[in-house]
Amino acid sequence: MSQDPDQAKKLQELLKLLSLSNGDTSKLTVQQRKKFEEYKFWRTQPVARFDEKVDNEGPIDSSRTPADIPSEPYPLLKEFEWCTVDITNPQELEDVFVLLNENYVEDQDATFRFNYTREFFNWSLKPPGWHKEWHVGVRIRDSGRLVAFISAIPVTLKVRGKEVKSVEINFLCIHKKLRAKRLTPILIKEITRRVNKCDIWQALYTAGVVLPSPIAVCRYAHRPLNWSKLHEVGFTALPANASKTQMIAKYTLPKGTDTPGLRAMKYEDVDQVFDLFNAYQDRFDLVQVFTKEEFKHWFLGADTVIYSYVVETEGKITDFVSFYSLPFTVLNNPMYKELGIGYLFYYASDADLGFDDRFDPAATSTLKKRLNHLISDVCIIARDLKMDVFNAMSCQDNTLFLDDLKFGPGDGFLNFYLFNYKAFPISGGLTDDNSFDVKNRSNVGVVML
Repeated sequence: MSQDPDQAKKLQELLKLLSLSNGDTSKLTVQQRKKFEEYKFWRTQPVARFDEKVDNEGPIDSSRTPADIPSEPYPLLKEFEWCTVDITNPQELEDVFVLLNENYVEDQDATFRFNYTREFFNWSLKPPGWHKEWHVGVRIRDSGRLVAFISAIPVTLKVRGKEVKSVEINFLCIHKKLRAKRLTPILIKEITRRVNKCDIWQALYTAGVVLPSPIAVCRYAHRPLNWSKLHEVGFTALPANASKTQMIAKYTLPKGTDTPGLRAMKYEDVDQVFDLFNAYQDRFDLVQVFTKEEFKHWFLGADTVIYSYVVETEGKITDFVSFYSLPFTVLNNPMYKELGIGYLFYYASDADLGFDDRFDPAATSTLKKRLNHLISDVCIIARDLKMDVFNAMSCQDNTLFLDDLKFGPGDGFLNFYLFNYKAFPISGGLTDDNSFDVKNRSNVGVVML
């Protein structure tokens, strides 16, 4: 798919916001990698070093117990104080809402900003088994204003078939005016301390920047749903060799879905979908293992945030797909206040489950055809929900449909990290030149918010 350079630049800049990316990590030189290895903070942490040979997968440090972990928080500068954010308290949830919406990420031109909702935080921060103590904040001692935040939620990972009790780290945010105060390392150390006290020693986290040392790298992709609006808000430019009519036509989707049996998922579908999902996830080297209660929370737990659909044929559910909504606020625009953004979440299909080899040509062809129909219909649903762009990554089996469905490859890359756990590299659905790898696909089956 050919793209206008200005359009691509603006889209990729916004996609980088997802991970605080500093650019294309594939172009790092050997010298730059050596500099990363010298980072004062990460060199003290139990993480794999760059180019370190991994002989066996497993924990890096397994010698400590909760009794070895300090009971008191790490010291802060005298003007700050730690707090545990109670997101069941409406005012404290409002504090997180304000902090992240005003400081989390914003494009350089201050044109767009993530518009997190209170419903999104309730969904993403309160899965089954969540701990209030893992919602860590820093406040100004005199005013009580929340100026920093980091969170962890419990997850069970499976790394090449081995279950690993872990947490997922997310929403690290420092107030813009305090980013020279070196709060990030102390926030990471404090959330680590609190998690370790619960006898959990591993974590999954992602970043656009390269740190020691990624287990996998995936690439962002985007699919315009409302090109006209994107153009009007300055999100995309009109290519010199095309008209507005041509661009609108290029990205126009059918009026309605055409997958027989496609409908919204219901609670009574959970048993069937849960079994299908687990069978499908078994193909990947890095996945999150859900309990049935977690499954219900993540896929049916927030009506205005997560959207889940199934395909039912003669009483049997053959396919499942989900996506979530996280819009941008459009700043300083008289016509529009919001840009609707959809994000492909998890999905599953039985299309190729009858084959012994996932990469058998017949299996690949069958799954590719099924996913192209399914995700095309998902884009139509997202458009009808007033979403203007639909995002996906090169993880899962996404490379089978990204190009066909006019998802443009982004400049943003997302690095996946395991804390205190060594593992062999896991393919992220990219070739050596960072194009989408249709042949080998990805072995990353986990999707981070």
